[in-house]
Amino acid sequence: MGILEKIKEIEAEMARTQKNKATEYHLGQLKARLAKLRTELQAPSSKGGGGESGFEVQKYGDGRVALIGFPSVGKSSLLTLLTGTESEAAAYEFTTLTCIPGVIHYNDSKIQLLDLPGIIEGAAEGKGRGRQVIAVCKSADLLLMVLDATKPLYHKQILTRELEAVGIRLNRQPPNVYFKKRKTGGISINSTIPLTHMDDKLIQRVLQEYKLHNCELLFKEDCTVDDLIDVIEGNRRYIKCLYVYNKVDMCSLEEVDEIARWHNSIPISCSLKLNMDGLLERIWDMMALVRVYTKKVGAKPDFAEPVVLTSDRGGTTLEALCRQIHNSMVQQFKYALVWGTSSKHYPQRCGLGHQLEDEDVVQIVKKKVNTGEDGRGRFKTTSDKPLRIADREKKPALKT
Repeated sequence: MGILEKIKEIEAEMARTQKNKATEYHLGQLKARLAKLRTELQAPSSKGGGGESGFEVQKYGDGRVALIGFPSVGKSSLLTLLTGTESEAAAYEFTTLTCIPGVIHYNDSKIQLLDLPGIIEGAAEGKGRGRQVIAVCKSADLLLMVLDATKPLYHKQILTRELEAVGIRLNRQPPNVYFKKRKTGGISINSTIPLTHMDDKLIQRVLQEYKLHNCELLFKEDCTVDDLIDVIEGNRRYIKCLYVYNKVDMCSLEEVDEIARWHNSIPISCSLKLNMDGLLERIWDMMALVRVYTKKVGAKPDFAEPVVLTSDRGGTTLEALCRQIHNSMVQQFKYALVWGTSSKHYPQRCGLGHQLEDEDVVQIVKKKVNTGEDGRGRFKTTSDKPLRIADREKKPALKT
């Protein structure tokens, strides 16, 4: 029996099992077994020979945004409008067969936008080269799920379910759970708050399914069985997602107003170029990019090319800024003068742990190195004595 057959068998068993207090342990084990099979399905094949080529392209710019959705929803048209890159668009499905990159120039930053082929139901199992498409989504900082406003609303649920099956969690934070494997000591389960969705017996059943008999668990929030499985798997990707409803020019004003009020949703029209500026603002707000302008001593700030930081790529601290400029800047760092909304007064003297905000101005002061005439500093690091004993100057014998 193959992996797909085992997955379908477990899903069928979960569907016909009633959910109550008596079956929660069995359902927990089935969920853990299903997660293991899906992880094994996504693992690359160990057999030799050439497989299907992927869609991965080199990262460029300050962030990456991926377009995902069903065929013929307007992804290629949206890429052309936002970046100017020509992507083939036609009235038939699967017009785009590979990954087409483009660059959005917005607020002095460069954001890479990827147009991916349309996916269908069952993409997580490999239908329609869905695995290659979803693999690119895992490397994105933000997903734009393009939906057709004239189609049923369950299309959004289908796409979300396909992404959930491969370990992508949309608009969620990682569970606040400490997990560590140990060689001995048995299973240690502790929690700072009461657990309402699980008990120790259910947790041990899930750990037994993964053959974990020595580990340490500390729950810092009320988690579910799915959260526990995500922590044990350790390969989940938590990505922000913006739901873009295209073709709203074919809807009524009441329907457009209802779509605009939904959480993380925005209505647009590629054919009439409606609400493109609003879409760029939402992308900027959700990516939370921080532009930092540098300043030399006695000179004006350089507002031409800012250093763009983000919490997903290294953080937004002064240490992250120094590392992005040069790796040796952290060792040479003495203090920094900061102007902007993150400082209490202008300028504020800050250390490496200071959190920067958008459009801050930073002047970095490095440590001074006092050098002598020989250029080796105030204190010598080497001796002037000869290395060999034979080269040493022999002193005359003492007179007796």
